Formats: sequence, structure tokens, C-alpha cells
Amino acid sequence: MIEPKEKNNFYVITGGPGVGKTTLLEELKHRNYSIIPEIARELIQEQQKDNGIALPWKNKNLYKEMMFERSINSFEVVDKKLNNEKPVFFDRGFLDSICYADLIQSEISERMKLYAESWKYNRNIFILPPWREIYETDTERKQDWDEAVLTYEKMCKTYRSYGYNIIGIPKVSVKNRANFILKLIEQNRK
Repeated sequence: MIEPKEKNNFYVITGGPGVGKTTLLEELKHRNYSIIPEIARELIQEQQKDNGIALPWKNKNLYKEMMFERSINSFEVVDKKLNNEKPVFFDRGFLDSICYADLIQSEISERMKLYAESWKYNRNIFILPPWREIYETDTERKQDWDEAVLTYEKMCKTYRSYGYNIIGIPKVSVKNRANFILKLIEQNRK
């Protein structure tokens, strides 16, 4: 049995690869907000360093499982550590692992579904749309443009299927993206 949790101050910033999430989160961190780094990127970096196999281009299922477990752990650690109502921004949430499972046509376990139904972030999910002008690959991001667009579409579908509201972030400067998010959060608190 998973005890339900609803954390209205936990905000997910998500989207496909290469859309400016990390840059946006760095801007929010610069403004003194708590930022929870992307689990997937950390896992890839660790596996590459250790010559591991839990990588999306080696063992997709193991990568999915580890990404989900670490995302759940991250949610739980932050829940215990931060006992205030100030916004906390997650670079992706554990539902991103469910989206990934769907993308690779892998099983979404009952346990994954239970967590997705029981542990909730703020109902407003901030999603950055594909933006060709800033998209680029790197040593951890190997998806091509079409896969980036498909990931965005699946991400919207996944979060909606668990009752979240999708809020698209405009393709503007990073400062204006951060302003957009903070203004929306403030409006919803009233």
C-alpha cells in the first residue's frame, strides 16, 4: 500500500530533450528557488563513467527501472527534507519514466501506476515545447528531432492521463520563461 501524498509546492518542468529545461531551471535556481536535478541525465552520466549498461542505447528496461526508482526516491527525500510551502522545481518527474516506458514499448508495472496515482506533484505541469532553433544533441542526449517531438507529445498525453493540467511554456528568453512560471504560480495561490 502506498500512502497518498499531494505536494502542491512540487512543480515539474518537463518536455522533450533539448528544449531548454536545464537552462530554465538554472535561472530559477539563480532566483533562490530549490531545484531538483534531472535524474535521467545523472543516471546516464554515472553509467557512462562506470561503463554501466543502464543506458537508453544499451539496456532500455534497466534504464527505465532505475530512472523510476531514483525519481520516486528524489520525491520522497525532498518531501522529508523541505517542510515549507515555497515552490520546488523538479527537472522532470517520475511520470517521465512512465512516458519513457510508453516510448520504448516497455511494461508499465502496477507499482509504477500506483505511485503515479498516489503521489502527486502540483496539478499544473510546465512543459516546454520542441524548439528547433535551440535543439542540439550531446553525449547524454542522442535523440533526433523527430524523437524529441514524439517525446513531447507522449509527455503531454502521459501527464494528462494522470489528471494533470499541461501548461505550455512560451518560446521566449529564459528570463521571460521563468517570469511566466512564477507569475502563474503566484496567480494560482490567490
